[in-house]
Amino acid sequence: MPANLSAVFFLLLACQQVLTMDLHNVYEKQVSQIKKRLSLQSTAEIQSCLVSSGDVGCGTFQCFNNNSCEIQGLHHICLTLLHNAGRYDSQGKSFVKEALRCMALGLRQRFSCVSRRCSAVKEMVFSLQRECYSKHQLCLAPRDHMETMGNLVQFHLMFPPGPYVELMNFLLKCGDKVRLWVGQRLRRQCEHHWGALCSSFGSTCSPSQADALPHTTAPPPAVSTVSGPITNQGPLQSTKVPEHRNGPSQIDNATEFGLLESEKSNVTAL
Repeated sequence: MPANLSAVFFLLLACQQVLTMDLHNVYEKQVSQIKKRLSLQSTAEIQSCLVSSGDVGCGTFQCFNNNSCEIQGLHHICLTLLHNAGRYDSQGKSFVKEALRCMALGLRQRFSCVSRRCSAVKEMVFSLQRECYSKHQLCLAPRDHMETMGNLVQFHLMFPPGPYVELMNFLLKCGDKVRLWVGQRLRRQCEHHWGALCSSFGSTCSPSQADALPHTTAPPPAVSTVSGPITNQGPLQSTKVPEHRNGPSQIDNATEFGLLESEKSNVTAL
């Protein structure tokens, strides 16, 4: 018996050491991500590419392929939008063209002024997406042809957080029809990868349950009716978007579960 107790003790001690090392590794990885910067070589290559790229086409976005900050998807988004623009009406084509041109000009003008920190570069890219997509009414281009966005609304593209997630967050604000289509598509793909886990998380707290929760003494901020976007704050978080904002919004990228909550609320409303 004493021998067995000793074995159990040393096993528990070994497990504790392994867990401590794993937590330490996770912490170091998070710190390294915060401090991560564009390498000097990547910075020089991107700057040179931006100078030589034009306003038309997707050359500007290709400059951000294979960079040390892992900002992926801009080139693919541009190619997909241009490839499908022929299926939109003349106004829709104009929306796509002007939104992409706005992005290209903004990248060339702002890249040289931004810090080399990856977080700063990503914030610049994401804020440009929000600004240009909204300013040039990109929502109106694919509204009658949502299938043209199929190559971009892909579950596996949501990881790691990047331009695809920012595009999904934008589409979620394009009205009930678009929001429902995006939510249903991503949910099906999520269930294909993770099975019933996606459905169980999506039904954890229905809108009626949320309304029944006791209110705090502090009055809630005014919010829009748009369901919460995908966020990277936690696997099950769902946030609401304030109606009035001063300055660029926070970058909330990359979990599919905000979409699941959004789609659940739409189905309940119907």
